[in-house]
Amino acid sequence: MCARSTRPVTKVASAAPDPDPVVPMPTAHLTGHGLGVDIGGTGIKAAVVDLATGKLLTDRIREATPQPATPDAVMRVVGDVTRQLEATGFLTSDLPGGAGFPSVIRGGRALTATNLDSAWIGAPVQQLLEDALGRPMLVLNDADAAGVAELAHGAGKGHHGVILMLTIGTGIGSALFVNGELVPNLQLGHLEFHGHEAESRLSGAARLRRKIGWKAWAHEFDDFLGYLEKYLWPDLIILGGGVSKELPKYQKYLRSSTPLVAAAMLNTSGIVGAAMAGGNAARGAALKASGEAASKPTSSRRRPARRPKA
Repeated sequence: MCARSTRPVTKVASAAPDPDPVVPMPTAHLTGHGLGVDIGGTGIKAAVVDLATGKLLTDRIREATPQPATPDAVMRVVGDVTRQLEATGFLTSDLPGGAGFPSVIRGGRALTATNLDSAWIGAPVQQLLEDALGRPMLVLNDADAAGVAELAHGAGKGHHGVILMLTIGTGIGSALFVNGELVPNLQLGHLEFHGHEAESRLSGAARLRRKIGWKAWAHEFDDFLGYLEKYLWPDLIILGGGVSKELPKYQKYLRSSTPLVAAAMLNTSGIVGAAMAGGNAARGAALKASGEAASKPTSSRRRPARRPKA
């Protein structure tokens, strides 16, 4: 049986519901360059991205995620990675940025911390990034960021309807798009599966920990896919993360009725999607600021009325 986990959810008090990040549609026309950061449970990666093409303009810089992965420790590594990019000359002070983060993200805050230190729960991730990097940043769930890139430039390009992306690595991330619009913060890896959270049995790290081969793992993963198909009826499933690179070893054991493909952008999709989201947010902020400036009167000073002559 597959059902939602009964694990208690930590709630963060706020004056009003926090908005989800606004991400670009797959057909959005983005221009310029942006910083993309992908923060994961085992590695922190970053690069400068051409927002129009999704191509990396620099090498992908990667450093290991510190252990324990506390906010201060992670921010230090993020700072180190971006300083390496600044040294290339491509990362200039005017470029906006985005970051994929392994958590439910609402209003720039982390509401969960499955693969990082629990001190992240409730932390203002977006503000911490902006303070550390000195530039406007947008933070979103890491699987959502990968999905944004795959729909715009990768395996999902040109596809319509319901598209599900699963990122299988340290855990299982998930991103769902309906006609190009993101359903944010979907946490399918935490569904209950065979008495456990799905990612505790089916992630890449779990397969190695359980010491099972691809055939045995694929039979269980196929059962999980079957549940997801009944729940969501996707038109396409994209597999990302480290396990996707091994798809030829286990695809023959999968009986999915939904077309299933490997992610095209592999370990760069999280970086590219984060940069696209950050660039889109910066563009929206600039358009809003220019609109507000245009609506203001050029001068608020009034000429005094002339007194009539006696």
